[in-house]
Amino acid sequence: MYDLIIIGGGPSGASAGRRAGKLGLNTLLLEKDKFPRYKPCGGGLSTHAISYLDFELPQDIIEWKVTGIRGVFKNKMIEVNKDHNISLLLSRAVFDDFLLKKAEETGIEIHTGEKVLSCTEKPEFVEVITKEQTYQAKFAIVAEGAHGLLKTCVRPADTREEYGISVVTEIPAEEREIEDRLGKNVELQLGVANGGYGWIFPHKTYYSVGVFGTVKDFPHPKATMIKFLKNNDFTGNYKLSGHKIPLGGIKRRIVGSRVLLVGDAAGFVDAFSGEGLAYAISSGQFAANVLAEICQQRGKLKDLHKYKSICQAEFGTHLKYSLIFSRLIHSFPERSFKMFIDNKEILDKYLEVVDFAIDYKDYLSWSLFNFKLR
Repeated sequence: MYDLIIIGGGPSGASAGRRAGKLGLNTLLLEKDKFPRYKPCGGGLSTHAISYLDFELPQDIIEWKVTGIRGVFKNKMIEVNKDHNISLLLSRAVFDDFLLKKAEETGIEIHTGEKVLSCTEKPEFVEVITKEQTYQAKFAIVAEGAHGLLKTCVRPADTREEYGISVVTEIPAEEREIEDRLGKNVELQLGVANGGYGWIFPHKTYYSVGVFGTVKDFPHPKATMIKFLKNNDFTGNYKLSGHKIPLGGIKRRIVGSRVLLVGDAAGFVDAFSGEGLAYAISSGQFAANVLAEICQQRGKLKDLHKYKSICQAEFGTHLKYSLIFSRLIHSFPERSFKMFIDNKEILDKYLEVVDFAIDYKDYLSWSLFNFKLR
């Protein structure tokens, strides 16, 4: 009988595992893939996300340092920069593998290449069945990301209105070429996909290029991606990968009778930018904290709801207003971009949201107080 079983070894699961191990919980982490594994993602790690880590990042896994953002709409462009890093770009395969190793340092048991088939809450324990074995634990954390179905032991699967889809590829390039094209900026292009955008991110040896849109408004993601690549002078036969991204800010159940959902499985993603690493890392840690308190201090099952309260206090309002901001921008892309062009301070202020110096609610209040859509 384990204290805790964690299902999923990505950033949320690994962060939960490291915290659980440091707190002394008898923990098993199950991950269906062998690491390192490919993860289709732009690879942006904000300074906000980094602030949750209790260790230094090795310099050799940092591929690019970002200080600014370039916005593009049709034939217009705007660019703003800060005098400090707002994000680091890295390979998710390398980063995720590093986080899992940091979790393993704490002495937890980790099985990779072992797919979980079911997770069932019983009155006295959780039963987790894999292709190899059946396990039992007092509690479980589901950290399987957006694609898995195990989260449905706690909540219904997302509807088409509650998630988006992205298509991404990596395009090899020389570092000098990437530097000349983007400098220290990431590029976001509005008007590319309904309810979303296109992006070009710099990495050390390649561009991460992708498109993102809400599923209900984005019927042809592959065709949109091919057109986006052509419009940005990327010609070649590139391998395209797609994945789901839940829209943050939607009310979802994240606490079961003995199971907690973390990261993408809980829907913790910035609805505008698609950034989820900060919420994956922090929610994994919060879940482990709450479960350790229950296991070690004779807590009650009702204390599981502390997890929901902590997440709400830490980033719940922020994600709620990220959804409002996203819908405003994507409903009126041309007028929104004109507002950015006419009032550069609005885009500059948005970088403070990326930094988490202010939240979306305060950002929207500031914008509405100081400026008008024209």
